[in-house]
Amino acid sequence: MLNEVKVAADSLREFAREVFVRAGLPAKDAETEAEVLVWANLRGVDSHGVLRIPWYVENLTNGTMNPKPRIRIEKETPATLLIEADRAMGPVASVFSMEKAIEKARKVGIGWAQIRNVTHQGAIGYYSLMAANHGMAGIAIASHPPNTAPHGAKAAGVHNSPIAIAVPAKRRYPLLLDMATSVAAGGKIDLAKDKGVPIPLGWALDKDGHPTTDPNQAAILLPIAGPKGSGLTMMFECLTGIMVGNPLLEPVLLGQRPAKHHIQNSIVAAVDISQFTDLESFKRHIDALVDGIKALPKAEGFTEILVPGEPEAKTAEERSKHGIPLPEGTVRNLRNVAARLQVKLPPGL
Repeated sequence: MLNEVKVAADSLREFAREVFVRAGLPAKDAETEAEVLVWANLRGVDSHGVLRIPWYVENLTNGTMNPKPRIRIEKETPATLLIEADRAMGPVASVFSMEKAIEKARKVGIGWAQIRNVTHQGAIGYYSLMAANHGMAGIAIASHPPNTAPHGAKAAGVHNSPIAIAVPAKRRYPLLLDMATSVAAGGKIDLAKDKGVPIPLGWALDKDGHPTTDPNQAAILLPIAGPKGSGLTMMFECLTGIMVGNPLLEPVLLGQRPAKHHIQNSIVAAVDISQFTDLESFKRHIDALVDGIKALPKAEGFTEILVPGEPEAKTAEERSKHGIPLPEGTVRNLRNVAARLQVKLPPGL
């Protein structure tokens, strides 16, 4: 059995907030950063939770991530925004941008925000769910320098760009699809390192382009569904970086910039459902859709048919009651950060 400790969500959130304050973030931004990370842990998306803290602190220290950015709206129409993030922490710029998109959607039916020069955004389902919690459909997409081999290649040429789509329901959980365009998110490889376990064959290649099950040798991700995954991520780069004049794949492919240059471009969008149909009727139809899916005959080996966002929502209920399990490697890394920044560890850690 893997060595794990359980930490209460509130305690972990306060610890993360204090770490980011000590690392130079304003208190409000530190609170946003901690909220998004612990939200991911609560939902079982540990690859995008507090295991990221040491890496974030390192990037704040070396200047890659800007603790006090000048986030600004550079272009604006009644429905659209171009937001310069100034290398802000991803959740800080993304929450700001989705709030602006929701405001626009209330006025004209849709809010579409392009975010330029943002850093790692965590689990982007958080932002699409923000819209769903306001009775809207939410979309979030991100792109980054290459870390994934396009179908047919054995070197990185695209990014495993994630996409998240959320819609509200009435008595069911909101539907929330949050997926990378790689077989597994890069954070899942980091989690395997912290757990000291191998990764499945087909997740990644080593630096020489050979398949590997060793998370410490994994250097290049593989796209989901071959040409479909790498095709999607190419189009996401067109809609994000190239759309805002800040391409991220091209400079690396042409040898103009190192692959480790860490900047993202992103889209967050909100659509006011009530502009097209009655919101309460929409929610009832979502419930009926889920009911119908779950009532289908089950395939062999399945006891339940799950829909997007349902496993994570159930995990959040369980972890809210019983604590968030953290593997030994994550605990060790967080203790190191706490000692370095002189932050008190939460109970259990």
